[in-house]
Amino acid sequence: MTRHPQQPPRHRGPGDRGSITAFTAAVCLGLLAFTGLAVDCGQAIAAKTQALGQAEDAARAGAQALDLHALRQTATVTLDPNLAKRDATAYLDAQGARGTASADHTQVTVHVTAHVPTTFLAMIGIGALNVSATSTARAATTAAAP
Repeated sequence: MTRHPQQPPRHRGPGDRGSITAFTAAVCLGLLAFTGLAVDCGQAIAAKTQALGQAEDAARAGAQALDLHALRQTATVTLDPNLAKRDATAYLDAQGARGTASADHTQVTVHVTAHVPTTFLAMIGIGALNVSATSTARAATTAAAP
C-alpha cells in the first residue's frame, strides 16, 4: 500500500470567496419571482374569469328589462334603460361584485372591477393586482315555433 503525501490546500484567489453564495442567492430569488408570478397571476386570471362571468350575467339580467309599453304599442323590442341599469346593478350587488352598468334602448353594458391581493409579489412591492371585465347584452326575440 502506497501512501501519498497529503497535499496542502490550494490557495484561492481573493475574487473566489462567496461566489457560489451569490449565485445561489440569485437563483433562489429568480425562482421565488417565478413562483410569485405563477401563483399571483394565476389568482388574477381566476378573478378576471369570475369578473367576466359576473359582467355577462349582469348584462343579461339587464337585457331582460323590456320596454313593455313600446312592445305592446309597436311590437318593437326595446329596453327600458332605467330598469335595465337597475336590474344589472342589482345583480352585481347580489353577487358582491364592484361594477357599473349603463343602458340605452338597445343594449346594456356592464363593467366589473376586482382587486386581487398578492402573496408572493408583495415581497417585491406589488401588493395587489387590479382586473376588470366588460360585457354587453342586447334584447332579443326568439323565433316563433311553428
